[in-house]
Amino acid sequence: MPSLPRVPRAILIERFGPPEVLVERDVPLAPPGADGLRLVVEAAGVNFADLLQRVGLYGTAPAPPYAPGFEVAGVVAEAGPGAEAQGWKIGDRAVALLRHGGYAREVVVPASQAFRYPAGLTPVQAAAVPVVFLTAWVALFEAARARAGETALILGAAGGVGTAAVQLALEAKLRVVGTASSQAKRDFVTRELGAVACFDSRGDWEREVRRRFGERGIDIALDSVGGRATRSCRRLLAPLGRLVFYGLSEALPGSRRSWPRAALAFLRTSWFHPRSLIEPNLGVFGVHLLHLGERETVLRPAAEEIYRRIAAGDLRPIVDRTFPLTRDGAVEAHRYLHARKNIGKLVLERSPG
Repeated sequence: MPSLPRVPRAILIERFGPPEVLVERDVPLAPPGADGLRLVVEAAGVNFADLLQRVGLYGTAPAPPYAPGFEVAGVVAEAGPGAEAQGWKIGDRAVALLRHGGYAREVVVPASQAFRYPAGLTPVQAAAVPVVFLTAWVALFEAARARAGETALILGAAGGVGTAAVQLALEAKLRVVGTASSQAKRDFVTRELGAVACFDSRGDWEREVRRRFGERGIDIALDSVGGRATRSCRRLLAPLGRLVFYGLSEALPGSRRSWPRAALAFLRTSWFHPRSLIEPNLGVFGVHLLHLGERETVLRPAAEEIYRRIAAGDLRPIVDRTFPLTRDGAVEAHRYLHARKNIGKLVLERSPG
């Protein structure tokens, strides 16, 4: 007899709006297929893209209602025969990447999207890794093809992807400069992570970077901001410099959607005609983990290497704070992220019982 759908709790977006629109409901969960896993979620990562989904500015989200959340850490509660053939068994600890649905008590994922993580990590630490470290890895090493000795500019260097990118770039022997919005964040990026400089993202950081590193002294720029920041990155790039664009946080300066503000961010962001890249010798890339398609095969070896380096102490997940894996906890986490208070990641953690 086939298994009946389970009905675990999940935190949903039923309509677009501020953090308070999130609701908690019982949601039917289909059994895992032949190659699937059912995970009991212990921790779920919170990302800025979750906020964009909640306000209706994320282009590849399903129609509401649905649960946001791109990454979870949990315990295998059920495994299909194909997943078992890959070595998965009940009780295994796993992290998983999802297109959505991570804000839930249980999730079902293909085994191909699940990864083992080191025993020395807590579920919170494990859940803080996949999205930010893989985004940073793909941006630096797959898109920009970073090489030792180059100079990398990382916008939002104290955020989730930013703190991961700073660490990966430094370990690859790049010279790293960042931007961040507060003195505490800038001090963290330089003193705790080891960047050579970090400038005020709300000031004239373009002039400061030029003064410190020369007229066109940046080899790689990682841009999650958009708007005028993208133009600054382009002007700072050296010949054969690479701009990697992976976000548009400028489109959501507050906690509510504003179509005029979003449109202004889009209009302010540089549009690149191929001919405009020839004389300055520039390359422009875009990175979106959920749209790698057949190239998703790069993620598994990258994730395994990242977790290996974390276990060895060469990298570390930066967790600012945790919130309960409940509707109220998710609301508070979204408010905190909207206020740009975080250094590193926010994680929703399931309480015992």
